[in-house]
Amino acid sequence: MGPMTELVAPDARWHASWAEAMLEFGSGYPHGSGLGDVSPTYDEAGCAAYAAGLLRAEHTPPREDWVPCTYLWITDREELVGFLALRHALNAWLLDEGGHIGFSVRPSRRREGHAARALALALPLAADLGLERVLLTCDEDNDGSRLTIEGNGGVYEDSRNGKRRYWIATG
Repeated sequence: MGPMTELVAPDARWHASWAEAMLEFGSGYPHGSGLGDVSPTYDEAGCAAYAAGLLRAEHTPPREDWVPCTYLWITDREELVGFLALRHALNAWLLDEGGHIGFSVRPSRRREGHAARALALALPLAADLGLERVLLTCDEDNDGSRLTIEGNGGVYEDSRNGKRRYWIATG
């Protein structure tokens, strides 16, 4: 049986898998995780507090320079395999480099199609927010993200500051 990619709300029930995923990224930043410069503890209590903060960010961004964002965790059956952030609006930085949607799949679960399926699942959610099209970006040399975005209908607009910028219609 193949992967069963789903998007779920952050929840402490995933704490063991979440901790494994976070530790697997090491010092790398898992895009879409909402982690930013926060360093949570990786036990159940840390996961619960972290998940609660992500859920609050949908209506109240944690920083003044951030926009409201729906954070989702990418799962495959009972394993957390990655992160996705659906930003409800764009500020100047997001317009140039960040985009509406950011995602990251843990290193051991890459090249299984999770990012492509998660992005496809996120597009109707963006439409539900009233976004007719969404901006996605990736590093110039990130072929995996480029192919994921293009495979979901991404239309290349330009590159800025080392980031390729794509627009995807949500409807």
